[in-house]
Amino acid sequence: MAGRTWDESDVRVRANKRGSRPRTKQRPAHEDAVVARVVAVDRGRYTCVADEDRADSRTVLCVRAKELRRQPIVPGDLVGVVGDVTGAPDTLARIVRIEPRTTVLRRSADDTDPVERVIVANADRLVLVLATASPTPRTGFVDRGLVAAWDADITPVVCMTKADLADPTEFLSHLHDLDVLTISTQRATERGERPEAGRHEESLAISEESLAELRELLDGHISVFLGPSGVGKSTLVNALTGSERATGGVNDVTGRGRHTSSSALALTVPGTRPGTWVVDTPGIRSLGLAHVSEENLLDSFTDLVPATAHCPRGCLHTADSPGCALDAWVRRPEASPAAPERLESLRRLLAALRGVMQGGDSEKRLGQAIT
Repeated sequence: MAGRTWDESDVRVRANKRGSRPRTKQRPAHEDAVVARVVAVDRGRYTCVADEDRADSRTVLCVRAKELRRQPIVPGDLVGVVGDVTGAPDTLARIVRIEPRTTVLRRSADDTDPVERVIVANADRLVLVLATASPTPRTGFVDRGLVAAWDADITPVVCMTKADLADPTEFLSHLHDLDVLTISTQRATERGERPEAGRHEESLAISEESLAELRELLDGHISVFLGPSGVGKSTLVNALTGSERATGGVNDVTGRGRHTSSSALALTVPGTRPGTWVVDTPGIRSLGLAHVSEENLLDSFTDLVPATAHCPRGCLHTADSPGCALDAWVRRPEASPAAPERLESLRRLLAALRGVMQGGDSEKRLGQAIT
């Protein structure tokens, strides 16, 4: 052995337990990936539309790549797709990347839940849908929706449905001092008859005048419809897009809508410019704002922000904060009649974010402001 010459054949290498070829963290760039828009998500399958702006657009069913398993993919997302992107039956493509998002609309289960839930991506309009009656509209939901929209840099729109049942003017006065787009829709009735407020005639079609005004407002935008169950979101979407989303009425005992839609769905609007989408979402019971900072929350109440310049440094803006200028601001002769209610809403939301339940608060759970 003393005179033996050693070479590489004498070196023993233990085989990799996970395979003979070590894995690398480098991933292919997929420069040839086709960009498509996600329009629906269902149990690990993603329905995407490729070449959406062209007449020969196609619908492609996809799964996500393993490296994206921890990233949420939601309707509105633009994604890179590889594989069979022809959209032929029984084919499956793969999502390999998520394109940068312009906006992200989020919510949490309540105002103390640290887990954010992405509702839709790349939307530029949030349509808060409420009914003038059946179910009764709540200003608390509107205030929360406006905060969520402005925090996400999305233009809010308040849409009041069933204007044939009640006049929405009084409710919309809550937004008198705000730069918010509002629109009302009503259902077409035979011989111009006004339906009774207690009747839930979901079969009635939306009037053509209402649809034309709403279609013009949404033209060229990606709009997400958000609201409680039973207010007519899916009915509006069906009328605008020609789809057949399930619709339901209102429970006569509880006064709440019946939950019909189970997932968000993006649809095109015929008669509008390319790139016009509406996203119908399931009815929600709560709109938590745990992801919104106190500063952004306060900035969303644009009618009250000027008063904070007269507040002392570090003011918490509560009812018992020494020197808080908000109370005097809403009592001014020129202040809107809705200003005191808006201040109460602001303080309720601030208390919820701070984890403090106000005495006499009607909300049984933090973040539950629409029931």
